[in-house]
Amino acid sequence: MEADTSALLESGLLCNGEKNSSSPSTSTSSSPLIERKQSESEVIVQRTKMAYSTLFKQLLANLHEVFLGTRLYPLFSAVPFAIVAQAYWPGSAWVFALSLVGLIPLAERVSFLSEQIAYSTGPTVGGLLNATCGNAPELILALLALHNDKIDVLKWSLLGSVLSNLLLVLGSSLLCGGLFNMGKERAFDRKQADVTLSLMLLGLICHGLIVTYKYNTVTGESMTASGTVLVFSRLCGILMLVAYAGCLFFQLNTHRQLFLEQEDESDEEDVPVIGFTSAIIWLLGMTIMIAILSEYIVGTIEVASESWGIPVRFISVILLPIAGNAAEHAGAIIFALKNKIDITLGVSIGSATQISMFVMPLTLIVAWVKGVNMGLDFSLLETASLAMAIFVTAFILQDKKWHYMKGLVLVLCYIVIGACFFMKDPSA
Repeated sequence: MEADTSALLESGLLCNGEKNSSSPSTSTSSSPLIERKQSESEVIVQRTKMAYSTLFKQLLANLHEVFLGTRLYPLFSAVPFAIVAQAYWPGSAWVFALSLVGLIPLAERVSFLSEQIAYSTGPTVGGLLNATCGNAPELILALLALHNDKIDVLKWSLLGSVLSNLLLVLGSSLLCGGLFNMGKERAFDRKQADVTLSLMLLGLICHGLIVTYKYNTVTGESMTASGTVLVFSRLCGILMLVAYAGCLFFQLNTHRQLFLEQEDESDEEDVPVIGFTSAIIWLLGMTIMIAILSEYIVGTIEVASESWGIPVRFISVILLPIAGNAAEHAGAIIFALKNKIDITLGVSIGSATQISMFVMPLTLIVAWVKGVNMGLDFSLLETASLAMAIFVTAFILQDKKWHYMKGLVLVLCYIVIGACFFMKDPSA
């Protein structure tokens, strides 16, 4: 028994010895594997920290470019104030005023972001995208007015946008650019202006014939868009959209060479400061904010009119387009100061054409789908204002020369029309 026990102990000791003798080799072989795993985890953590740091720096750079990259950045403070005012004092005139002020930098930033996207799409498509995004506030405001059954506000705001682009934006650009480049004005190319103005004349014919037919078949100005006038308006709206689509095909495909000179002139050494994906995300965010402020404006425009003693028609025709066209206005003046008058004409007249031939008939089609009886029939005063604005602009651009006096005439015409709309409506 003792011998067996001693044998077992010896074997146990022997096994323990073997284990003890083998443990150093095992620890020495496993320690590099552990160190390797630790080093790999440390590298992953460092790379994750670097990725988050880069992403955070990129976010800060985008925030700086989007919000502080414009001289209008102090006006961004009106956006949260408008939201707070709507929350605590809903439907007040302060909500309208703050929303109108906040719409100005948002519209300018939408144009900036569309330019950043244009670096990836090419100059022609980018210019079209810039013009479309520049008119996004007017389109959103018109659709919201349609949703709230405020057809008069819808028509007045779109009419005011056309008048503002043709007279105020173009006029102030020619005035400022002519004074700054006095004696050095470059001749401009009329080919693009002729195409866009011919489209606007087609739209004017549609509006004029609708109004003529309306007053030739019924007596009094209280007739609503119904019956034959409504059908004729919808037919004209479809034809206007077809004409605008033909203009796009003309500009982007068959006669693109007519616009290459303007593209070369606007081609500078600028590089995008925001990536394509980031620009799209910011553009969507700005569009949502414009929709929120536009909803506030549509809902409080009558309250602001009563509180300030200003006609709703004047606010819709004059004040709303000035805020919505801030981007086009600033850009057109800057190009005119640089003596790049062809780009100024493309911005101002191109935007007016898009409102007249695309946004107006598009809202008409949307109203048709919604079952709203909306026509293209303006009043006599509104149709006459549109006709005079188009004729004066076409007459100003009949030659290839420009100077500050032409801009002064356009601005004064806008002031006269604005004063006429400021007067109280006799039919009210």
